[in-house]
Amino acid sequence: MPQSEQNIQDTIRPDASPDVPGPGDAVQQPLIRFEKVVKQYGDNVVLRELDFTVQPGQRVTLIGPSGSGKTTILRLLMTLEQIDGGVIWVNGDPLSHMYKGDHLVPANEKYQRAVRKKIGMVFQQFNLFPNMTVRRNITEAPIHSLGVPRGEADERAAELLDMVGLKERIDEHPTRLSGGQQQRVAIARALAMRPEILLLDEVTSALDPELVAGVLDVLREIARTTDITMLAVTHEMGFARDVSHRVLMFDHGRILEDGPPDQIFGEPREERTKSFLHAVLESG
Repeated sequence: MPQSEQNIQDTIRPDASPDVPGPGDAVQQPLIRFEKVVKQYGDNVVLRELDFTVQPGQRVTLIGPSGSGKTTILRLLMTLEQIDGGVIWVNGDPLSHMYKGDHLVPANEKYQRAVRKKIGMVFQQFNLFPNMTVRRNITEAPIHSLGVPRGEADERAAELLDMVGLKERIDEHPTRLSGGQQQRVAIARALAMRPEILLLDEVTSALDPELVAGVLDVLREIARTTDITMLAVTHEMGFARDVSHRVLMFDHGRILEDGPPDQIFGEPREERTKSFLHAVLESG
């Protein structure tokens, strides 16, 4: 059952808690914080009191077998799913909850929508609107959700499409583009909202092998030229090693190992990590 107000009414603002830095503290506040987060479907517990943080500007890759909870984390951050326990914080604001006085209660949809504006996501399937041009796919959300003037949104769309190598396709419809091109448009669309956090959910898994490299090159360039915080789920281990500051190995809804890519890929401590990486690299 979802958390009730009664279950969490003793949770107070983070700046009153000694282990959570306040705005005036020297320690930088995490951009993302999962605090004892639980997610389950019936009897299947996908996340088990998960605690982890991501600092501003960090690029973190989540690896692990299917069903280990990686994509669920992204879906919770996008509020496509709701948690069953704990609290999720984004830039010091609760995402899963909102304040009622000094206490936290489960958040309503309007509140979550406002906090979620800081987050963009690129999905496995491109999820572009086939009846809209590439331009409109990129500009509709900034215009209608952020109130960006149409001229400014058009200019931003052209800049982003230039960055992903598709400026000349701005007035095409997605159906006239390859899968790799559609995914690059989806990346541009996510960035058009100027998010602080970019979530990447197996963004190359639906692509033909020859199209994967082009999409990964775009993401590498974003990592190289921006300070956007990235949280990625991927089986592309070379990409994870190239762009990540941290790699988290998940198994059965918990973090089994957390470290820099050189350590996780070069000298993993856990046997489960070793066997998973061996299987993935052998299949690749």
